[in-house]
Amino acid sequence: MSKLYKLDYDSPIGVLELISSDDSVLSIMFREGIEPRYAASDDTPQVLKDCYRQMEEYFQGKRREFTFPYTLDGTGFQKTVWEALTRIPYAQTVAYKDIAADIGNEKAIRAVGHANSKNTISIVVPCHRVIGSDRKLTGYAGGIWRKEWLIQHEKTFRTDQ
Repeated sequence: MSKLYKLDYDSPIGVLELISSDDSVLSIMFREGIEPRYAASDDTPQVLKDCYRQMEEYFQGKRREFTFPYTLDGTGFQKTVWEALTRIPYAQTVAYKDIAADIGNEKAIRAVGHANSKNTISIVVPCHRVIGSDRKLTGYAGGIWRKEWLIQHEKTFRTDQ
């Protein structure tokens, strides 16, 4: 197993803990009730520095897509759902049933929701863009208030208005 590296990004909506190997981001997750603990050091890999910079650009409204390599660890079904999430355009939302239809399994709405909840690459794999078919915000591991903030943030900086 390769060494893991951590770097905390103090976002406007809480600390994001960034974790990587030498060459791939493995996790981007909100951490409750903590101050940033991990700062860049001489041994911080470039991929983690790139992730940090791109998160900063995202929160500044300057970035809509991410280019650093990341690794998703899950079942085949989860990976299929997560791949579908990456196709949701910036500042747009879709329903869980739309993701189920996109992956060719229209009856898998609950399974899509469950896979969504297991996503460990927050924001980059944009599970915050998935809402209920009644257009209500439902389920987000980082908290509904963060989901609402992220959706509004993207709408503020969208360029196709």
